[in-house]
Amino acid sequence: MNIRSLTRGDGVLIGAAVVLFIASFLGISGCDLPGNACDAFDSAYSWEVSPLGWGSFLLGIAGAALVVASRTVPQMRQRKVAGLELGQVGVSLAIASAWTLLMWVFEATNAGAGLILGLIASLVLAGGAIAGPLVPALQAPLLPAAGPSTPQPYAAQPGQAGMPGHLGGQQGAPGGYGYPGTQQQPYAAQPDPSLGGGQPYGAPAQQHSQPQPQAQEQAAPAHAQAPAADFAPFWFAVPVARPLYGEDGGSAPLAELAPGTWYLAVEQRGQALVAQTQDGRRGVLQDTTGIQRG
Repeated sequence: MNIRSLTRGDGVLIGAAVVLFIASFLGISGCDLPGNACDAFDSAYSWEVSPLGWGSFLLGIAGAALVVASRTVPQMRQRKVAGLELGQVGVSLAIASAWTLLMWVFEATNAGAGLILGLIASLVLAGGAIAGPLVPALQAPLLPAAGPSTPQPYAAQPGQAGMPGHLGGQQGAPGGYGYPGTQQQPYAAQPDPSLGGGQPYGAPAQQHSQPQPQAQEQAAPAHAQAPAADFAPFWFAVPVARPLYGEDGGSAPLAELAPGTWYLAVEQRGQALVAQTQDGRRGVLQDTTGIQRG
């Protein structure tokens, strides 16, 4: 389970379940006796009354656990109970918990803090379980997305310590091969005539002062002949959990991209992206709508 895949709706369910658990240990009956008689009154809590504790409070806590697990754990999404998905079962338990607690409050002569607080928590829990998939505000990530780490091969600049171009600790020294600012000798550059270079094997010697047009034409940098790439790798995050399919075109998902986590896009295929996960796996993200670029 990736904690960054939790949504605001999941946070509402978890918070309501915690409050419901705390309320189950509070008194279910109040005291209106005159004087100091209420000081000796000891109200029972829900777990001492089995139909209330096990039939109302536990239903709500179990319902919240099932709904959150069905949304955040991929293995739980495919499991069913009596033909129903676990999320649907969890919503049913949350509604049953709120309904039974409402009946307990109506039938109580003097409802205590445990019943009142439990009813409020169960109503919030049931509402969050129903509205979670429907309200866009509850589908937003619960935790902010962490910033992508700077990839050294793309972000490193020549002249920095530890990188090509840092010569003898001097800043601004020419970079290594392939880095901007490097004074490189092209492969086809004109050789030094004083060393006798630039002559084909077996050809007669020429005057050093004679120009060599062919060598001058080949003196252009090699990297200028390479076309500029239309796609540059970038970091991105998905708004909701989305499957990552294999590059071989298989129908089975290779992995699942979770919201709140940054992934590296290494290639573009039409509207799809070839993404790389944090553990090094690569696959095709077919649905790229609403992604956030880093």
